Amino acid sequence: MSAAPAKFAYWVPNVSGGLVTSKIEQRTDWGYEYNRELAVLAENNGFEYALSQVRYMASYGAEFQHESTGFSLALLLATERLKVIAAVHPGLWHPGVLAKFGATADHLSGGRFAVNVVSGWFKGEFTALGEPWLEHDERYRRSEEFIRALRQIWTEDHTELAGDFYRLRDFSLKPKPLNTPERPHPEIFQGGNSTAARAMAGRVSDWYFSNGKDFDGVVEQLADVRAAADLAGRTPPKFGLNGFLIARDTEAEARDTLREIVAKADTEAVEGFGAAVKQAGRSTADQKGMWQDSGFEDLVQYNDGFRTGLIGTPEQIAERIVAYRRLGVDLFLLGFLHYHEEVRYFGERVLPLVRELEAGLQDPETRSESPALHA
Repeated sequence: MSAAPAKFAYWVPNVSGGLVTSKIEQRTDWGYEYNRELAVLAENNGFEYALSQVRYMASYGAEFQHESTGFSLALLLATERLKVIAAVHPGLWHPGVLAKFGATADHLSGGRFAVNVVSGWFKGEFTALGEPWLEHDERYRRSEEFIRALRQIWTEDHTELAGDFYRLRDFSLKPKPLNTPERPHPEIFQGGNSTAARAMAGRVSDWYFSNGKDFDGVVEQLADVRAAADLAGRTPPKFGLNGFLIARDTEAEARDTLREIVAKADTEAVEGFGAAVKQAGRSTADQKGMWQDSGFEDLVQYNDGFRTGLIGTPEQIAERIVAYRRLGVDLFLLGFLHYHEEVRYFGERVLPLVRELEAGLQDPETRSESPALHA
């Protein structure tokens, strides 16, 4: 593991219903004022990134949604340090148009714009808009071409691309996004659990986002992504892990909260979401698609966030975060039940313990002996 401390991102609740598909009380709001205050609160409590999610039509307990790129720009202008990642779908965006938006957003924010390329799981969203729904691996082929085009547009004077999905002829973008020692262009994130997603991440992405995983799942995915990067002759992408964090003063309180979330699940919405995402996962040849082995409880948090196990006291959660960090997780993408209160609690109670544990890390050669890895 590198000496760099763990980074933290949060899911922007710009979609109604919060981050769990449950009828439990959630003191979280999808509107702008709530999210503007949350962004400032988050950057002052240890969060370096925020991810604006996107759905284009009402579905599965998410009746209302704000569009991700416009919402991300608004949050960037409301903050000073926070980097905001906008989720976008190839097939609904052209890379040249997104590159233009991204360059402007990057200048307006002083170099804090980033993008998350989502290959797509929701067939109904594409067909409702009259767009073709590609087979699973074809969606990832399109995403890879999208990312290659985006990076070329952002970094080269003229772009030429005669691809299977996109064609650009002597395309020139000015101004370019900001080019800094930290990053030559806006960071490109990508999700997906399938073999195609892991291979694509190794070949083209700056960051790979995983659904919620236990330690063994993280080790497996990291190995696959790094192997793909080695084959491509490039530095592996950094690794981000989804997690739903329930930190309480006692473990019993945290477990009770989880039980209540699941007990009050919106069954119809969870089952509808599960049917939609599992058809996407089943379309992979080796059955390694996202959500393929997710049970009802996993799907209540729609990116398997409970599986990461960030549930308990601040001490328990800090130990688990550092154990994941030792395995190679660079960033934790977190969701919460009551965002304002829990982001502040994280910054005051959990993060200082994480930093304290990180300061005392053993050498990488001995990390496999750490009892925290077997917690």
